[in-house]
Formats: sequence, structure tokens, C-alpha cells
Amino acid sequence: MAVGGGVLGLIAAAIYFFTGVDPSQVLNQVQGGGQQANTESTAPDSKQEKFARVVLADTEDIWTKLFSDMGKTYEPTVLHSFTEGVSTGCGEAQSASGPFYCPSDQKVYIDVSFFDELTNKFGAAGDFAQAYVIAHEVGHHVQDLLGVTAKMEQARQQLSETEYNKLSVKLELQADFYAGVWAHYEKNMKNVLDEGDIDEALNAANQIGDDRLQQEYQGRVTPDSFTHGTSEQRKYWFRKGFETGDVSQGNTFADTDLD
Repeated sequence: MAVGGGVLGLIAAAIYFFTGVDPSQVLNQVQGGGQQANTESTAPDSKQEKFARVVLADTEDIWTKLFSDMGKTYEPTVLHSFTEGVSTGCGEAQSASGPFYCPSDQKVYIDVSFFDELTNKFGAAGDFAQAYVIAHEVGHHVQDLLGVTAKMEQARQQLSETEYNKLSVKLELQADFYAGVWAHYEKNMKNVLDEGDIDEALNAANQIGDDRLQQEYQGRVTPDSFTHGTSEQRKYWFRKGFETGDVSQGNTFADTDLD
């Protein structure tokens, strides 16, 4: 099971909103660091890919420290950048799938040209908007290491689609929270955030809420089909992670307001 992305790719969004098909199904139906050792690529090297590697390295530094504080060992994910299509442990995928995390091989996959879509199609410009997307996917890796992903897969076998969608929203909002935690330490440990960076991330979260995307692509909002959360929910949980920097405050699954 590939875990949902920080943002849906434009084509994947169209598939979902116009046909009702779960974009994660595209992974199985479509054919197609820290250290540098934690990145791999089948795409031409580009400024965007280099930026993605820098962000990944920062996430590795910060999550290594946070896991150590919890008495755990952080096992870094691998960022795989590609163009057009890629084979993954979760199946075949195309760029239309958008950025995603595959628990089977513990890798983050992204076609870095998606960042152009983020700016031009979703109105979420800026380096930190791009960093938020990567940090969100790394958040899914954190969930995998903490055992959350395995529990989600068990729930998928037992729940109705509507019930599972509610859990999926909580999963995605927790990844937003973890992205905010990363941003907190990016600011306080590394002191590399510029004025307006957090606004860029919040704008990205706002632009990719389920309610906003559904209204734009299908002209109506259907909450039972939400899988990532509303714009306000995504902004709230990212901001909470950023303001607290406290991993223990990110239990979205215990938030009854999300039921």
C-alpha cells in the first residue's frame, strides 16, 4: 500500500474527483540525507532535485535526534526522484500519482517536475512549499517506523471505505503535524528559515485540502470521500507541529473532532 502524498498530482486529482477512483490504485494499474547514499535517481540532475536532497538531509538530521530522544533509532528513508514512471515496492507508478511514500521499500518517490505543478496549478509557490511536501512524505516514513502504517493496513481489511477514509484523514494530518515538527527544529536547530517560509508551507496546506480540491475539480464537496483533510485541518496540524515541536502532541487518531 502506497501512502498518500502531501499533494495529489494534477492528473491523479482528476482521476479521483471525476471518477471516484482512489489515486493509490494508479500505483498498481498504471504501467510504465542525510547522505547522498539515501537518495537515488532515474531523473536528470536539476536544481529542484538538488534542493530535494538538501531537504532530505535536514529531515534525517532532525528525526535522528528526535528518535534518539525517544530512545529509538531512526532508520533513514531513501528519496527516489524519477521522470514519467517508476517501479516501486508498491507497484508501478507514473508522475500522475504525485509524491508518495511506499512502506514496502521505505522510499519516498517524487517526480521533481511536480514542483512546477505545485506552483503553476495549485498556486503554492516557494522553496518552503516544496520542502513541506518532502517533509510530509518523510512524515509517512516516521509513521511507518513507529508502527502506525501497519495498523492502517490492518484497518483497511476490516473497515468500510467511508470508515477507512476517516482514518486516512487522521494519517495524513499526522504527517502534516510531523512536517510541522520538522519545520520547528529546522528553525531552532539550523536557523535556516527565512521570513515568510512558514507562510509558504501553510499556503501549500491550504491549497491542497480535500474540500478546496473537490470544490475546484467537481464543483461540490463530499466529506465522506475525504482522505487528506480539509484546508483548515491541514493548516491546523502543520501549525501545531511547528509551534510545539513536541512529537507526543501529534496523536490525530485520538482527536474526536476528526470522527
